[in-house]
Amino acid sequence: MFKRILVPVDGSEGALAALDKAVQLQQLTSAEIFLLCVYKHHSLFEASMSMVRPEDLHLPDTALKEFATNVAEHAKRYAIERGADPVRAFVKGGRPSKTIVKFAKSRDVDLIVMGSRGTNGDVEGYFLGSVSQRVASTAKCPTLVV
Repeated sequence: MFKRILVPVDGSEGALAALDKAVQLQQLTSAEIFLLCVYKHHSLFEASMSMVRPEDLHLPDTALKEFATNVAEHAKRYAIERGADPVRAFVKGGRPSKTIVKFAKSRDVDLIVMGSRGTNGDVEGYFLGSVSQRVASTAKCPTLVV
C-alpha cells in the first residue's frame, strides 16, 4: 500500500499527532518513515538588514538549521519510542510548503501525513494551517492532514 511516508515536523503538537498516525500506518504497511524539518532560509540581504550586525552574516541560517536539526532528532526519537522502524530524519532550508512538496517528489513518497496547524500563527490559515493547505493542494501524492 504505502512504501514511503513523509511527516513534516516543526516541533508542534500537531506534528507529533501526525507522527503518531504515521507510526500506526507504518505498522500496517511496513512503510519507511521520512521526517522533514524545514527552516526558512535567510538571504545575506535579510541578514544584513538586521538591527544587530553579527560578524558572520550566515548566523541566522546556522541557528535556524541547528534548531531544525534538534526538532528532527527529537521527532525521530519520539517515533522510535513508539515502535517506528525504519525512520529517517532530514533538514532542509526553504519555504516550507514548496520544500515539503519538492522533497516528497524527489523521494517518491506515497503519502504525506502532517498536522493541520503548526507553529506558524498565520491568520491566512485560520481553520487549516496555511502550510498544510498548500501542501495538500500541490502535492502529487495523497496528503493526510491530522
